[in-house]
Amino acid sequence: MISAVLLFIVGLVLLIKGGDWFVDGATGVAERFHVPELLIGATVVSIGTTLPEVMVSANSALSGHGEIAYGNALGSIICNTALIAAITVAVKPAGVDKKTLRIPVAFFYGAMILYAFGAYVRGSFERPLGIALLCVWAAYLFVLIRQALTQMKAPAAGQNSGSVGDKEDPSKGEAVKNGDDKDKKEKPLWKDIVLLVIGAAFIAEGADLLVDNGTLIAAALGVPESVIALTFVALGTSLPELVTAITSLAKGHGALSLGNICGANIFNLVLVSGLSVTLSPFGLPSGKMVNIAGSLLNASLVVDLPLAAGVMAVLTIPALIKGELKRWQGVLLLVTYACFCIFQFV
Repeated sequence: MISAVLLFIVGLVLLIKGGDWFVDGATGVAERFHVPELLIGATVVSIGTTLPEVMVSANSALSGHGEIAYGNALGSIICNTALIAAITVAVKPAGVDKKTLRIPVAFFYGAMILYAFGAYVRGSFERPLGIALLCVWAAYLFVLIRQALTQMKAPAAGQNSGSVGDKEDPSKGEAVKNGDDKDKKEKPLWKDIVLLVIGAAFIAEGADLLVDNGTLIAAALGVPESVIALTFVALGTSLPELVTAITSLAKGHGALSLGNICGANIFNLVLVSGLSVTLSPFGLPSGKMVNIAGSLLNASLVVDLPLAAGVMAVLTIPALIKGELKRWQGVLLLVTYACFCIFQFV
């Protein structure tokens, strides 16, 4: 039992550090080849921060532990929203761009409808559903990239209109260029590639340790695997988002974490779940039951899925209406997450 706990912790550390290095390496390579920063954030960085969930869920599904794959996706959404985003909102509420928020919210609830169809109608997660979720992920990336390219046209036009002035005083541009060249020389390409490779390896190994030892711990404690996945595993794989949120808050950009959380939640539904179901379909977990009016009901259907959709509604709907976040949202979400954790272990 002690060795399983220690290895579980090692797995968490590898996941966190591996995700950090992977994002740094991928970003460095992308910037070196002049990929716009906006596109890097929408694709490489978003995928990189979600890699822990992807690896844990895919490995769990392939090893016959669909409960962990299912619980990790929903648990990460609940953790991202009701804990990580809630801390940011409770400490320092901020305004939000309603137009920017609409697309992630629309895609999230569109994916949630597909997910609910598998849970409530089919009672299982089959390969066609996984493929459909992956298609939603591809569509989401396409919309993000198209939106980013559209927004880049205005700055590009502004730069072209000011090109005459640049020619009149080339020293400024030359100085910036020299500064950029100096920065690139300080960090060779091979270092970015090494970070990328080692980060991916750490994520893969950390995911294996987390799944294997999380299963052992659950069995030793008599706790269903889905409960472990919804709490400890979900929190562990969401730590990159937590670090990002805290960093944004410390720098006075608390509102930035809202977009990161919404994007991560979409990736959990369409990429994490979609890949897991496509690789190895699994049935609806039935580890924890709830007694309602004398009838035993699956906790996944009456608590986990509705809560994942509900906490996102609490976070985003007032923001879409008012264009700002309020402290009461963060406090309410934190209380909700505490009640959720208590419920899981009672």
